[in-house]
Amino acid sequence: MAVIHKTTMTPGKLELLGVWLPAQPWYIGTAREPELTKAGGFRLDDPQGEVGIEFMVVTDRSGDRPLSYHVPLTYRGAPLDGADQALIGTSEHGVLGRRWVYDGTRDPVLVAQLLALLQGRAEPQAQSATNTPDPTVTNYFRGAGFSAVVASADVTDGQHGTDIGVETTADADPQHESAGRPLIIRVTRVLMPDQQPPGTDTAGARGYVTAGWRLPDGDEGRGPFVVLYDAAR
Repeated sequence: MAVIHKTTMTPGKLELLGVWLPAQPWYIGTAREPELTKAGGFRLDDPQGEVGIEFMVVTDRSGDRPLSYHVPLTYRGAPLDGADQALIGTSEHGVLGRRWVYDGTRDPVLVAQLLALLQGRAEPQAQSATNTPDPTVTNYFRGAGFSAVVASADVTDGQHGTDIGVETTADADPQHESAGRPLIIRVTRVLMPDQQPPGTDTAGARGYVTAGWRLPDGDEGRGPFVVLYDAAR
């Protein structure tokens, strides 16, 4: 169970993201530096209790119209080996000390728990409260299940989002597919309340996760944060 500490991080998450976001291929650039506010999200628990997992939504008001971005993050107490390019930055946590903050799409702990969430085997948690499930985050999944143990993962950032190509290990559960399966986890990055984000057609998907976020006018947007496809589709 992840414990949410009521404390500070220096620099804060929005400060770190304000530097990192403009370098991402899916960020819709403006002539000014990002002006970010938190707009929602949720968390997942790491079964080992070591890694913080957060799916954060931030809204950027620096352009002609506000835009909301979905940023999966992980927080670690030590550097993740081989993940220097995924590092967003380091921050001093008021309780836990130094934390290494990563783009979660490149963290194997987040990817494994995301596969579990897609299959309904992990329970989404409230973003800012300890041991509090978030029932507004929903999942859909069809077909036989599969292991959430990741054998390999390859991450590609595009104009509209991030694709995580995953191959899972085989396991002995009779309810699961017997062989490791190549999958694509498509992470929506630019959240659009009035239309389907490009490349996230849920009609042909193996599964998806839907969540909400706060719109600039105070209403709630809702849409797919993650869509799962068979790699051979």
